[in-house]
Amino acid sequence: MSDPFGAEAELINIESHFYQGQYQEVVDFDTTSFSAENALPARVLQLRARIALGQAGDVLAEVAGEKKPELEAVGALAQLKAGDAESAVETIEQLAATDAGEIGIVQVVGGTVLAAAGKADEALALLQRHQGNLEAVALIVHIYLAQNRTELAIKEVASARRLAQDSLLFNLAESWVGLRLGGDKYQQAFYVFEELAQAPATSSVRSLVSQAVAELHLGRTEEAQAALDQALKKEPGFADAIANQLVWSVITGQDSAEYKAALEQANPNHPFLTDLAEKSDLFDKAATKYKAKGSA
Repeated sequence: MSDPFGAEAELINIESHFYQGQYQEVVDFDTTSFSAENALPARVLQLRARIALGQAGDVLAEVAGEKKPELEAVGALAQLKAGDAESAVETIEQLAATDAGEIGIVQVVGGTVLAAAGKADEALALLQRHQGNLEAVALIVHIYLAQNRTELAIKEVASARRLAQDSLLFNLAESWVGLRLGGDKYQQAFYVFEELAQAPATSSVRSLVSQAVAELHLGRTEEAQAALDQALKKEPGFADAIANQLVWSVITGQDSAEYKAALEQANPNHPFLTDLAEKSDLFDKAATKYKAKGSA
């Protein structure tokens, strides 16, 4: 039996749109001719795309009462995006404790939920049960990088190379690692993101932001600004683009207050703002200690 997420399967085009962040194209994709085997994976991709487009409430209502583990997992993702992380995690943990935890879609969607809810180790445990699922591999790499476990991310990419070296997901995961490693890897990552971002068939706000990040690493601030402007023209208020505008402003010595305010309005819980607040708090605590020593 062929892997329904494999490069040779009929899902390849709708998958590519999803992985490129072209969520509306996923939703609009005509799946009526798909085989019975791929009908459910295609529906799951479309439901996940709708969640990414801000339609979590509608998706949650649509899958309510569904008994298929794949759709229960999607329901949990919708719950998470709707603000009910506790129920979402509970659903995934229940699925993971049964045979449903061996299903690729449950692993990937469940891993996404657990990681987003701050349960990275549980997410990794679920994802590592995969059987050659490249999306699971990409998510594992993403989690390792978020944990600053770069060596493990490198090993994961190296192991995945034999699965599908020419696949989009592999190229993306390898590029994420490249941005962490630096040196000539910056340029290699840039080529991947720039090709996706500038081709009309593959361009999305996410690929443009990725291109901008690579440009910043390469010291090309004007090109980075141009890519971010393109992203925000496509989707005004896209939080990740604004966050990187904030980074750009600091690097170039511009006033960052405007971008910080815009990010707070777009997504007050954005990881960048959370990290900034945590570091500011640590700095204040450290400064207090030094002040106390100086007073003594």
